[in-house]
Amino acid sequence: MPRFFRDAAPQLSYLNPEPDRWQDRVERQLEPALEGGTSPDHYIDMDLVSPLQLTEALAARDRWAFADSVRAGGVAPQSMGLLPFTILELTAKLRGDFRLWRIAPDSTVRAWIEQRIVDDAGILGHYVADGSNPHHTTKHHNGWVGDNPKGYPTDSRFHGRFESPFVQAHIKTANVREAMIHVPQAFPNVRSAVVAYLMTTSAEVETLYAIDKATPFIAEARTPAQHAFAVARLGAGAEMLRDLWYTAWVTSAR
Repeated sequence: MPRFFRDAAPQLSYLNPEPDRWQDRVERQLEPALEGGTSPDHYIDMDLVSPLQLTEALAARDRWAFADSVRAGGVAPQSMGLLPFTILELTAKLRGDFRLWRIAPDSTVRAWIEQRIVDDAGILGHYVADGSNPHHTTKHHNGWVGDNPKGYPTDSRFHGRFESPFVQAHIKTANVREAMIHVPQAFPNVRSAVVAYLMTTSAEVETLYAIDKATPFIAEARTPAQHAFAVARLGAGAEMLRDLWYTAWVTSAR
C-alpha cells in the first residue's frame, strides 16, 4: 500500500474511536438527532430475526432496502442495527478515494485526497472493531435478556467492562499481532466477507457469556480463558480491517 498510508498509523489509531466521540454526552443533549441517527451503525442484532429473514435482509441493495426488509418482518430497523451496511459503505468510499488518488492531476490534489483516505480508513476501523465484539451482534448486548436457563450474567455493565477496562488492562498490541495468523488478502466479494465476519462473531455470543459467568471480565483480574478470548476477537478484527483496507487499495486499480 502507499507509503503515506503506512506512515499514518498514529492518525489511524486516533481516528478509530471517532464515531463514539460523535456521541459525546454533551452533544447528545444539545442535539439528540446525532445519537439517534448514528447509533444503529454500531451493531447488528442478528438474533432478532430468523436465519432465513437475516439472510434475505443482508442481501438487500442498501441500508434502506435492508430497513424495509426487517420492518416487514416486524422488527424496527433502529433496533436491528445497520453495522454491515456501515462497513460496506465506508469500504466503498475508501476504494473510491484510492481510485481518485491514483489519477490525481498534481501533488496538491493528491495530498488533499490522502487526508480523505486516512479519515475514511480510520472511521472504518471503528465499525470493524465493533464487529469483532459479540456484544455488537446480538440483542444480548448489555447483559442477557429474556429466558435465561443457563444463568448468564444480566449485568448491564458487561459490555463496557469487557470492551474497555478489561482490554485496556490486560491486552497488549503484541498479543493482537500474534493472533493475526492469516496472510493478507483482497476479498473477491466484500459483502460476503463482511457477512461471514459478523456471523463468526455472532457465533461467539454464548462463549463470551459463559466465560463471564465463570469469572467476570474486570480490570483487576483475568483468567487464561478471558485473555485468550479477548485476544482472539481483537486479532480477528485487526485482520478484517487490514484486509478491507488492502482490498480497497488493490481493487481501486481496476
